[in-house]
Amino acid sequence: MAVVGPSNLSDVRFLTVAEVATLMRVSKMTVYRLVHSGELNAVRVGRSFRVPERAVHEYLRDAFTDTA
Repeated sequence: MAVVGPSNLSDVRFLTVAEVATLMRVSKMTVYRLVHSGELNAVRVGRSFRVPERAVHEYLRDAFTDTA
C-alpha cells in the first residue's frame, strides 16, 4: 500500500469495519481478522478501526489475482 503523506491525507476516505464488511459481503469479524493479521491495512482511532477505502480495493484486487 502507498504511504499516505500529509499532503494527500485529506483525500483519503476512511470506512468503518461495518462498511467494509458490507462492501465485501463478509462479517465484521472477518474484517477484524484481516486487520489483525495485517492482510488489510487499518488505522486505530480510539477503540475503533478505520480502513482506508484504497486498502479495501487493493486487498480485493490482490485476492482476485491470487485465484486466477
